Amino acid sequence: MKDKIRRLLEKRNAVMLSHNYQPPEIQDLADLCGDSLELSIKASQTEAEVIVFCGVHFMAETASILSPDKTVLLPRKDAGCPMADMIDPEGLQVMIDRFPSMPVVTYVNSTAAVKALSTICCTSANVVDVVNSLDAGEVIMTPDRNLALYAASRTKKKVHTWDGYCPIHNGLNPEDVHNARKAHPEAVFMAHPECRPEVLDLADVIRSTSGMIRYARESKNTSYIVGTENGLIYPLKKANPGKKFYPASSKMVCENMKKISLEDVARSLELMEGEVKVPENIRRPAFQTVQRMVDLSLAK
Repeated sequence: MKDKIRRLLEKRNAVMLSHNYQPPEIQDLADLCGDSLELSIKASQTEAEVIVFCGVHFMAETASILSPDKTVLLPRKDAGCPMADMIDPEGLQVMIDRFPSMPVVTYVNSTAAVKALSTICCTSANVVDVVNSLDAGEVIMTPDRNLALYAASRTKKKVHTWDGYCPIHNGLNPEDVHNARKAHPEAVFMAHPECRPEVLDLADVIRSTSGMIRYARESKNTSYIVGTENGLIYPLKKANPGKKFYPASSKMVCENMKKISLEDVARSLELMEGEVKVPENIRRPAFQTVQRMVDLSLAK
C-alpha cells in the first residue's frame, strides 16, 4: 500500500501532508508533518500540483485558501472538527454587529467562511502576539474560549470570547493532571493552550503541538506528561528517542484525526476524490485574514 501511494504521489505530482495527530503510518509516509498552518504554508511553496491533506476539513480549506491553483484532496470528507463547527458566519456576524468597532481574531481551527469575516487569524503559538498587535483595547476572539482566556490572561486588552471549545482538550481536567503527576512525579507537564484555564494553571510549559516537539528537543528534561491529543506522542518519541512521554489522559483521542487510512489516501489519489475547494468570494477575504498573521510573524 505504501509503495502504491508513493507511485500515485509521483504520478499526480502531489505532496502528502500529515498533521501531528494523525496515525503513525500516515505520519511516516507523509512528505511533511506538523501543525495545520505551517503545513499549508510549506505546501504552497512547493511545485506540487496536488496537495493530499491528512487532517480535518478546515485544514484542507486553509490549504485551498493559500494554494488556489493547486488541487487539495481530503481523503475522508467526514473528517471534521467539532470546534470549527461550533461557529458559523451568521452567528459571528451577529456578534460583529453587537461590537462593530472591535477587530475579530479567529483561530486557524475554523472554517474558511468564518475566516472571511475576521480581521486576522492566529495560531495557538502566536495568539498573544496577534492580540497585542491590534490597535484596539478590546477584541473579539473566536471560536475557542479556552485559547481566548489564555490570551486574555497574557494581555492588557479585553477579550470577548465565543463559547466554542475543542472537546478533546476541554475534557482534560485537574484530576487527570494530578493522577498523571502522581504516576510520573519526575515528568514535566506540557499543556496545549486549548486546555481549560484550571489545567493551564498546573502546567510547567504551555505550547502548541510543534512547540512541544521543539521544547522537548531543546530541554534537558528526560520525561514529559503530554497535555494534548495523544497522537502527538508518536512524533515526540521520534524526535527524542532517548526521552519518555506519557499521556495526560488516555481519553485524549480525537476520532476525526484517526479516520484517514492508507487505503483512503490511495483511493483519493487514484480517483482524485475528496477535493476541497474554497469559492473565490470566500477565499479572497479569508486569504487576507491569514496573510495579515503571516506578515506579522515575518515582521518579528
